Amino acid sequence: MARQNGIIKLKGTIGGITFYKTSDGDLAREKGGVDKSRIANDPAFQRTRENGAEFGAAGKGGKLVRNAIRILLQNAKDKRVVSRLTTDLLKVVKTDTTNDRGLRTIQDGDMSLLQGFEFNTNGKLGATLFAPVVNSFDRVTGDATVSIAPFAPTVRVAAPAGTTHFKVVTGATELDFAGETSTFENDETAILPYDSANTAAIDLTATITANSTLPVIQVLGIEFYQEVNGAMYPLKNGSYNALSAVKVDTV
Repeated sequence: MARQNGIIKLKGTIGGITFYKTSDGDLAREKGGVDKSRIANDPAFQRTRENGAEFGAAGKGGKLVRNAIRILLQNAKDKRVVSRLTTDLLKVVKTDTTNDRGLRTIQDGDMSLLQGFEFNTNGKLGATLFAPVVNSFDRVTGDATVSIAPFAPTVRVAAPAGTTHFKVVTGATELDFAGETSTFENDETAILPYDSANTAAIDLTATITANSTLPVIQVLGIEFYQEVNGAMYPLKNGSYNALSAVKVDTV
């Protein structure tokens, strides 16, 4: 591919060259590739079709996860979260030892590979919150809990410049990848002052379906605010907020 450096940026296809815009800038590439009908029917492209099917499963799964936790994700994500999540879910698909190649699924793979996934690489939870966190999920009751002992925010939280307040958020989602449905519940602290005084103990609970037989992902995050004239404003529109998959539980 080539990069467009001129003052006038083109978009579309001219003379077999496609011009398009990405997060990396304005690019251009030559149109080409194998005919779609041949890929869909030629035995020589069987592996290609299998790869495409599994990539599609990962893509749909990623969309399901993102939609499920949208309430929290809209406040803590980076520009590449879609592609990064799809990549990691494709790795999960490839660990499925039950189904044939091309038919492998997320739910039959090793979903623990998603544990620790950071939805915002600009503000990773592991590099932001340093207070000891205890989180757990009880499949019988459906309770996903988070407990944090009292801590001094300025000591235990690496906040971006301009922060005056913050809050801790958590959520849990059960995911039906085959049916493409999900449920989600969340909990959060009040907006807390970012200072050197110890917080109260934090205990959060997000409760989903009791005795669920579906995969469950629990997320934990932190959001930053700046107080101006008594009003709270999300700092940098949430670009430094952290959100991470802290628990992945399967039956």
